[in-house]
Amino acid sequence: MSERVLLVSGGGRGRSSMSTLGSPGEWVWYAASKAAVDALTLGLARELARDGVRVNGVAPGLVDTMLHESSGVPGRLEKMAPTIPIGRAASAEEIAETILFLLSDAASYMTGSVLRVAGGR
Repeated sequence: MSERVLLVSGGGRGRSSMSTLGSPGEWVWYAASKAAVDALTLGLARELARDGVRVNGVAPGLVDTMLHESSGVPGRLEKMAPTIPIGRAASAEEIAETILFLLSDAASYMTGSVLRVAGGR
């Protein structure tokens, strides 16, 4: 069995899929930091593969967490839902299921991947 490293390009804002969206006019700096995590994932995966270490990442989109309630923006999740093709935020459990998959033997041939779990956004 190989060792596993998982990088979750998360963040309190549920905007980790931004690394490929760029977030023009809004949070370009934040999107750039997420792209750096994606590059780190691929670079580490390539460096460590021969040592039996798999490195993968998860890039969640909007996730229904308490953070949104405390953001100071009433109804934030409901306001953002129309921007997501699937029409809703993810549950934390849905993100956790993706992480469990990557940590399982079912993903034994995966390294250097960043799974975007963002409802189509």
